[in-house]
Amino acid sequence: MQSPATPSSTSPNQFALRTIRTTDMEAAHRLTLALKWPHRLDDWQFVQALGSGFVIENQTADNTAPSVVGSGLVWRYGTSHAALGMVIVANALQGLGLGRQLMERLLAEAGERSVLLNATLAGQPLYEKLGFVATGKLHQHQGSIFQAPLVALPAGVRIRPLGVNDTPRLLALDQRSSGLDRSAVITALMAVSEGIAIAGDSGIIGFALVRRFGHGRAIGPVVAPDAEHAKALISHWINTYSGTFMRVDVPEHAGLSQWLSDIGLTRVDTVVSMCKGSPPQGDPQRGLYALINQALG
Repeated sequence: MQSPATPSSTSPNQFALRTIRTTDMEAAHRLTLALKWPHRLDDWQFVQALGSGFVIENQTADNTAPSVVGSGLVWRYGTSHAALGMVIVANALQGLGLGRQLMERLLAEAGERSVLLNATLAGQPLYEKLGFVATGKLHQHQGSIFQAPLVALPAGVRIRPLGVNDTPRLLALDQRSSGLDRSAVITALMAVSEGIAIAGDSGIIGFALVRRFGHGRAIGPVVAPDAEHAKALISHWINTYSGTFMRVDVPEHAGLSQWLSDIGLTRVDTVVSMCKGSPPQGDPQRGLYALINQALG
């Protein structure tokens, strides 16, 4: 949240917060383009439809239409947790307290839930003032590699495509791994993704989705019993889309960052995972090895 000095003619009183609408998506998309974020308009429309949130309008006094200069979304995961993301204030308007006002409205929208977010270094000080505590790091990897090494699986375990009858098992695995009730998000994600499962004699033990996102495709979420199974799932999608721009966001504790760098998916950014309240308690025996994205978690 760094920017040049705010023009002296700008007053905090000329800005207003209001509920975000579907008609705001093109303006919100322009905010991310200005920050060089990779989101397409379709990516914005997808995440906005799953949650609620607000925009900041610049209500100028020259009778022109108000312009959208900030945004923020919240997604509710059951009654216990929520996630915040797409929190933006235009660079030229930093220092007016607009980011804090926006965050306070988003937190009120989340209610009594514990709240999760992934913070840039610039945003982290504000979030700490609002009661967020760092819980880990998240590494963003991307690139256009042509082939990843195949990862051998134990005897009796195979990778197969997901079917429509697998949905209940996927929702249960995701909740077990993340500690969150993300059933609405995962169900919507499956409608716009391709999916594979790792299955053994006892059924599905892990899965990975891939979808169009930004400049190419994003892999996530990835749920697996251990890092080797997670590597097998990720390698499958990299080899399926050989030469395509791919992105994957992995928690530091998953231990995959160096492997991704070694196979050609460069680490381009690291953000801080934070929580206000009680962090979710996922099951390490069904680990979340890659996120949906930095906003949704």
